Amino acid sequence: MSRIRVRPEDLFCARCHRAVRLGAAHWPEGYLCSACYDHALETYGQCVGCGVDRLTPGIAPDGGRWCTNCAGGLGEFHCERCGREARRYLLGVCGNCVLAERLEELLDDGAGRVRPELVPFFDEVRSVPRPKATLTWVGKPHVQKILCALARGEVPLTHEGLSTLSPWRSVAHVRDLLMHTSVLPHRDRHLLLFERRLPEWLDSIKNLEHRQLLNRFATWHILRKLRATAAKRPLGPGAIKTARTQLIQAAAFLTWLAERDRAVGECTQADLDAWFAQDATARRVVQAFLRWSMDHQVMPRLKVPTIRTENPAPISQHHRIALIRKIMTRDDLPLMERIAAALILLYAQPVRRLVRLTVHDVQHDGDQVALLLGDPPTPVPEPFAELLLGYIRDGRPNRPGGTLPASDWLFPGRRAGQPMDPATLGKRLTTAGVPTLHSRTATLRQLVLQAPPSVVAGMLGYHAVHTEAVAAQAGGTWKKYAPGDHAR
Repeated sequence: MSRIRVRPEDLFCARCHRAVRLGAAHWPEGYLCSACYDHALETYGQCVGCGVDRLTPGIAPDGGRWCTNCAGGLGEFHCERCGREARRYLLGVCGNCVLAERLEELLDDGAGRVRPELVPFFDEVRSVPRPKATLTWVGKPHVQKILCALARGEVPLTHEGLSTLSPWRSVAHVRDLLMHTSVLPHRDRHLLLFERRLPEWLDSIKNLEHRQLLNRFATWHILRKLRATAAKRPLGPGAIKTARTQLIQAAAFLTWLAERDRAVGECTQADLDAWFAQDATARRVVQAFLRWSMDHQVMPRLKVPTIRTENPAPISQHHRIALIRKIMTRDDLPLMERIAAALILLYAQPVRRLVRLTVHDVQHDGDQVALLLGDPPTPVPEPFAELLLGYIRDGRPNRPGGTLPASDWLFPGRRAGQPMDPATLGKRLTTAGVPTLHSRTATLRQLVLQAPPSVVAGMLGYHAVHTEAVAAQAGGTWKKYAPGDHAR
């Protein structure tokens, strides 16, 4: 009996229809690419065939999920060590068991046990729902070096001890996991990264006098402000970017003065005017350094040019309604972008505030859905309420998997215990055709025209002074409205 020869160009994934390599997994439905195969063996839920809650890698004709028994012919996936149904890696052992074994070796304190202080970290990482990425991560030499150094006490198990290790990106990820598992006290990750990289940047300044002055400015002005802000609320990447830009522009200003054969203490008004005349808008961030230098008698007291900027014009109400209709009806748009856009177009929420929302900020009581944006909670109308609940249930990106533990953030990020970067979310919204700042401005203007600014401020988390100013600009007629309970 002759065998049919299969050509590589004839192999396609039965689920995503992409080309697959020879030797790919073959199930009754056809060949599966590695991505679909991994996804199938990471999918758990209630089988539509037998109703049992277990691994459901198969797909039923109606699109539901089948367990291995109901699908038939998929293979055996019970771990021979723990009995859990999952993808098996080595000799019939699941990924979590393999991961636990490797972590035990890396976190060994020298006495044949996991260092006691690192047990919460060990328990969290070894139990990730999707261990494949974590196995790859712990297999990297630099990650192994970091974990071994912490386990064996080669560096103190503190934030300061971690800062002595490298590379900084891997250290930052380990730090996030240690803070998430309460092994280390929580500290603002953006501030920690800034503090770590500041000495390296200062060392790159060749002029000793400039370096000393910039060190004073960074220590006594920038870091003090960042630490004060971090004590009240989490720092965003925007605050760190501004701090870096202030230092870079301050260094550029000092270099520019040196090229004119002037020290900072000899700066004249003509020098300052010439500096800003070249590119006033780009160079306005140096104003903080100039004012600090004048206040501390580093340079003469001069007049710093005032650079005015205009607020962006809001989109029209017609454009706003068209965007709301688009995000509510276009199923081809990613669900995350639809949810974030709706929160801007309906509730005027800035992106930096969106990423701080958690699933607990969405209240669901019977048929009523509300958002905890301020006080009182804000009602969520249909069809957005249904869309929002579906997103929380099974649509959030970066859900537990890889090296990430469970997250309550509405928009989870790629770091343990951290939300999505506001810049990342903003770029995704821009790609989806939603101008974030212009849309938020239009929404807030429309809301303060429909309701008293003080009520809008309370429900959406704004300051009443800001909403009053927006209402005055928009020509609102609620100026004499008396806030309070009018039902009595």
